[in-house]
Amino acid sequence: MSPQGERPTTGEDDWWDKLYDATAEDPAPAGPGDRLDDRFDSASGAVAAGPPGRSRAPWEPKDPADGPPSTPRTFPGGPRPPRLPRPRVEHLGEGPPTYEPEPTALPPARADALDELVADTVLDGARYGTYTLRAASVRGDSARHRGEPRRDALLTARFGSGEAALVLVAVATGPRGAAGAHLAAADACRWIGEAVGRSHERLSEDIRAGRRRDLKSGLHRLTDRSHGRLRARAAGLGLAPGEYTAGLRCLLLTADPGCRTRVFFGVGEGGLFRLRDGVWQDIEPSVPEPAALTGEPVIGYGSPPAETEQGGRATMDLGITTPPAPYVEDPVQPPAEPFRFRAAVARPGDTLLLAGPGLAEPLRGEPALAEELAGRWATGEPPGLAQFLADTQLRVKGYADDRTGVAIWEA
Repeated sequence: MSPQGERPTTGEDDWWDKLYDATAEDPAPAGPGDRLDDRFDSASGAVAAGPPGRSRAPWEPKDPADGPPSTPRTFPGGPRPPRLPRPRVEHLGEGPPTYEPEPTALPPARADALDELVADTVLDGARYGTYTLRAASVRGDSARHRGEPRRDALLTARFGSGEAALVLVAVATGPRGAAGAHLAAADACRWIGEAVGRSHERLSEDIRAGRRRDLKSGLHRLTDRSHGRLRARAAGLGLAPGEYTAGLRCLLLTADPGCRTRVFFGVGEGGLFRLRDGVWQDIEPSVPEPAALTGEPVIGYGSPPAETEQGGRATMDLGITTPPAPYVEDPVQPPAEPFRFRAAVARPGDTLLLAGPGLAEPLRGEPALAEELAGRWATGEPPGLAQFLADTQLRVKGYADDRTGVAIWEA
């Protein structure tokens, strides 16, 4: 029978029968120990030994007597460097933090007010023009332990489309110990978002044209109007203004790849930092002491002299009355806190960080945290969302407030 199971009609398949016919005599009878396996071992040994100077096959183990190992194989483009996993950092500073690293208790909930609940963690990101955005807000260790809500609020929003699109990132922080702190922070983000959204076309145009004076004036009024609504809400709830308020810090960025102007504005505590050439720079706009303020409120505390549209600096105030900025028509109350503003042109390779108080304080107070983040972020390659979240959560003993950070990587 043939190997296909058919009975041959001719003698052309006799070779198959002769090869596997168990009754056929072996033309070379085997001696003692002369089996098929023995013959294979003998042949493979001869091939492995080979003539003098012949090396073993690449997959065979090398005999120690053959001398030192040869140079390892390389991939196209040169040797492939070994991949070194980043060591896991549990905490920074002198000792471990007091609280556990993961959430333990949920905030209390009311059946008729479930919309007041806020998630433990918020994470977002995007890429437009020449920059990559990463944003994260995480409930602090102490709030996680006590079952308190996250007091920080984070809003990321894009208004418009194409190169004229405007990206707003807002970070708000409610007062410590206030029962409605998280609600006030959420209101502050929502109301500044509504105001910017209604004026996004003009704001985007002013940023791209470099009209810093108009931007300072208009954004100051938008911020004051948002805080005025917080004061009105506090009055409606029968609370003092300080019991229903929030610090508010924002970034405005256009989607135009030809525009590298990054605009910061807001009120309240926190930090604005820039990582350039591997070194952190604290570029938070300074504000004068309250006792040093006289006369009418000054717009744009801490800002450098405004630049004209021709590129020069405006150094004189001719006393000409300036009409209200186009963004807001209604009159607003004087600011409760000094207004901060900065419009800066980013360089390729820069990383800009807008931080809430819970991240700004350890970044300023614990050198190990600043050094660790610089080492992670100075590579020029933006981290993924999960990695950015892990970076912002690096724990430091003595700093247990909410962690909120917005970082911009410049290509």
